[in-house]
Amino acid sequence: MSKRIIISGGGTGGHIFPAISIANALKEKDPAIEILFVGAIGKMEMERVPAAGYPIKGLPVAGLQRSLTLSNLALPFKVIKSIRMAAKIIKEFKPDVAVGVGGYASAPLLWCASRKGIPTLLQEQNSYAGLTNKILSKRARTICTAYEGMERFFPAERIILTGNPIRKEIAPATEAQREEAYKFFGLNPELPTVLVVGGSLGCRTLNETMKNWIAQKGNNAKYQIIWQSGKGYAAGIKTFFDGLEGAESGENTRRWGNILNCDFISRMDLAYAACDLIVSRAGAGTISELCAAGKAPIFVPSPVVAEDHQTHNAMALVNKGAAILIKDSEAQERLMDEVERIVFDKEKIKELEKNILALAKPNASSDIADEVLKLAR
Repeated sequence: MSKRIIISGGGTGGHIFPAISIANALKEKDPAIEILFVGAIGKMEMERVPAAGYPIKGLPVAGLQRSLTLSNLALPFKVIKSIRMAAKIIKEFKPDVAVGVGGYASAPLLWCASRKGIPTLLQEQNSYAGLTNKILSKRARTICTAYEGMERFFPAERIILTGNPIRKEIAPATEAQREEAYKFFGLNPELPTVLVVGGSLGCRTLNETMKNWIAQKGNNAKYQIIWQSGKGYAAGIKTFFDGLEGAESGENTRRWGNILNCDFISRMDLAYAACDLIVSRAGAGTISELCAAGKAPIFVPSPVVAEDHQTHNAMALVNKGAAILIKDSEAQERLMDEVERIVFDKEKIKELEKNILALAKPNASSDIADEVLKLAR
């Protein structure tokens, strides 16, 4: 009889893409395995997971808002309803193992599974554990982590250092891939390239920093930039480029001299291959991909995430000489000056690339899948 696995979590790409990577690794090891995802209604996993070929069921669970809002009053009722729905899903699907990839969406499902005696595995992506995983870890059989020192949060005997699951295609670029990337993005191979990326939805700080820099500097940079501004900011960014003389606009892209702006980059593997330096938030998934790609990063951690975990993530690399950190509050003033200082310093870039590549764990998806199958047996 084929094994049945539930994978629960989501809310952001940082949770969804690792979850799909684990599912893909499980399917490679056991093609007959049955996998069901459980996420939060209205969140991006409800689209991304089916697009990856897996069924998903949604729960009405929601996260606690930091500000005082009426939605917080409804939260207890949503949690109770989600627990009842999770219990029904477990009863009908009869999983051998339940996997949680973090985020509030995983809490009702993993909570129910552990109380029904179903083995649970947690995947903690950050260097500072999230509240959901800290609570669920008390009953979890296995806890897969991406950083050392996580016994601060979890029982040491149940921790396995696996790294974070990433997309298979992310790896150090070959010369052929770099050439393909230059053609794909229409870049000049003779110029250094910077990738500015704030996630699929976008990042206000990075977008405002780029707009201000363009307004001040014009188009005089001696390097080229690929800037993913995010679908959430598409209308405003289009208006900004429409005001630049000589700018060219496509359906989802705009180009002005050496600057290529995209709402969303579909081939991130090629974006990594093309660039010499990356400016990014410090989400766990992004960091794991940069380690695997061996790319020099400047991190601008988001200040509004739980437990300030992006700063903890970034500092884990900064302390090993594998990254540079600019505070969000200092980005407008310092970021692009730091970019210009680093992008032409080939020795510094080589040092950052060497140190970050040493932290890569490219087999994380496979290793986590092995742990899931151990519990299933």
